[in-house]
This record gives sequence, C-alpha cells and structure tokens, in this order.
Amino acid sequence: MTKSIVFYTAALLGVLSFANGLFMILAPESWYWLIPGVPDRGPFNQHFLRDIGIIYTLMGVTFIVGAIYKSLRFSLWLLPAAWLTGHAIFHIWEVLVGICGPESLLQDFAGVTLPAILALWLSYISYQGVRNE
Repeated sequence: MTKSIVFYTAALLGVLSFANGLFMILAPESWYWLIPGVPDRGPFNQHFLRDIGIIYTLMGVTFIVGAIYKSLRFSLWLLPAAWLTGHAIFHIWEVLVGICGPESLLQDFAGVTLPAILALWLSYISYQGVRNE
C-alpha cells in the first residue's frame, strides 16, 4: 500500500510541477495573472517567471523519474524538496515581516506549502529505503 502511495504521490507532484513549469515558460503573463496572490507580490517579470518555470519543469522530471526508478529516488528528490521547502519558508517569512497578510498562507497552501510537505515526506521515505538496503 505504502509503495503505491509513494509512487502516485511522486507521479502527481511530478506531473503538476512539470505542467506548472511549462505554463510559466510558455505563457508567463497568463500564469502571472491567473495564479491568485502572485500579482500582489511584485511586478510582472517574464524572464524571472521563465527561469522559475525551468526549475519547476526539472523538479517535475525528477519526481516522475524517481517514481519509476526506486534506486534513484533519494538523490533525485532531495534537492527539489530543499527548494520547495525554502520556497515555503520564504512565503512564511513574507507574512512574518508584513509583506503579505496571514491570509496569503491559506491562499498559497496548495501551491507552495503542500508540495514542500509532500516532497519532504517523499525524501524521508526514499531515505529510509536507501538506509534499509
């Protein structure tokens, strides 16, 4: 049961990350205006959004490949988990210093905090697999 949950969680996180990244690369202005809260955090910058889109597409690939190849999971999932966690911490910091209101944490949860939590969980599970081999 746990093996299939890990596989499907990683595959879903991978597909969503990859799709988000492609959207950011191919239609950065549409992405900017469509995602709630993004315009509140700064002016539109297509270069920056495309740069971040590249990161998301690469993360998507790492989660998908790790879902398929168990032996590569830990090494593939650790860095995306670190980036997603840093991203979530940065969003919390923005609230703590008054850049955004606390409501932004709820608004961002599905797209920022939840992926970080899932990526950390996947990294932990993959680490347990490496440690037990």
